[in-house]
Amino acid sequence: MTDTLEDLTGALLSEARMAGAEAADAIAVSGRSVSVGVRAGTLEEAERAEATDLGLRVLIGGRQACVSASDTRRETLAALAERAVTMAREAPEDPHAGLADASELCADRDPGPLEMSEDTPEPAPEALERDALEAEAAALAVPGVTQVQQAGAGHGRRQIHMAATNGFSGGFARSENSLHCVAIAGEGTGMERDHDGDARVFRTDMRGATEIGVLAGQRAAERISPRRPPTGAWPVLYDERVSASLIGHLLVAANGSSVARGASWLIGRMDTPVLSDGLSLIEDPRRKRAFGSRPFDAEGLQARRREIVSDGILKGWVLDLATARKLGLASTGNAQRGTSAPPSPASWNVALTQGTHSRDDLIAEMGTGFLVTSLIGSTINPNTGDYSRGAAGFWVENGEIAFPVNECTIAGSLPAMLRRMTAANDARPHLTRVVPSLLVEGMTLAGG
Repeated sequence: MTDTLEDLTGALLSEARMAGAEAADAIAVSGRSVSVGVRAGTLEEAERAEATDLGLRVLIGGRQACVSASDTRRETLAALAERAVTMAREAPEDPHAGLADASELCADRDPGPLEMSEDTPEPAPEALERDALEAEAAALAVPGVTQVQQAGAGHGRRQIHMAATNGFSGGFARSENSLHCVAIAGEGTGMERDHDGDARVFRTDMRGATEIGVLAGQRAAERISPRRPPTGAWPVLYDERVSASLIGHLLVAANGSSVARGASWLIGRMDTPVLSDGLSLIEDPRRKRAFGSRPFDAEGLQARRREIVSDGILKGWVLDLATARKLGLASTGNAQRGTSAPPSPASWNVALTQGTHSRDDLIAEMGTGFLVTSLIGSTINPNTGDYSRGAAGFWVENGEIAFPVNECTIAGSLPAMLRRMTAANDARPHLTRVVPSLLVEGMTLAGG
């Protein structure tokens, strides 16, 4: 049995060559995690997990196949490679599948400057339990809160190594610390639920447990006695908690897989306005202490800062090698990969230009309209951008919050919505999608 992830990926490539593969790449992931959950002042659950997973992709001509396993014994690696080669020989030909040229590979593979993992001992389960109990107690102390559905804390660390027959070999580690609290306010059929939480690469960067519990409780209490809003055309303010969903829809449309399939409303809009003037969408996979950071992508290409949208104008797709080849373009270094599937394009660490006004300023500017704090389900037409989602939040009258709202639907045309957004200045800079509250004029509400 090999010991290191680098050894495991090297052994997989060796076995793949011996089995008849013309080219191959491999990934090995080792992770451990611990989490606790509390309820009613007592420990409700505690979990610990450790695993090592392997993935191998082999290529024969234009055919490829992927296999995965969690057994690291040498005989398993050999069997895995033989199975992958057998599958690849029967797979349909894909002229766009293939590894990167050696000249394209990332030169700077050092993850250290990105601060992706904390080099500290794993927190004891008792420490995580104390944090969860503190958050629960803080939520229960908020007037109107009748119970806490659950409070929980967790810690995890993963190590990843990738290698390929084109000469690439590189890896990095990730750590994650989390704390959450779900509070319930009211009683009987009048109960309302809301939450708060935090997740950081470094435990020392996390917000306090009391702060998280209090905010979860306050959010739940504010939702007591909701009403339905009037039906009509109104401005809608997407709270920072949910505003990133709008940018997420844009990124889905800009994804190379969607574009190559012809299932994107952005097709034909390159170098045209897709966001409000003055708004840019920057991707920075080298941002420090962010979950989406990485020195290279899953195909060994350099991860670089770039503008997807510049001053409202669409400037680039999100591409891996295969989708770039289909479109006659170059990869943007956006390949992601798990252990059981080939690479696919994905975006990391995006940030939308922030405005100069606070969320409260936008509420006052809105006058009368709907402040959305949670979204339920979605219907987005990928070809036209027609948009419809269930929503809850607060009705605003005369520039002030009037009453909580639930059971309504908001609808519009996503391309038009993105072109008439006004951004606040309240985005949280540590998130993978740094998006402030967004005011969108003239949406359709179906309420009471």
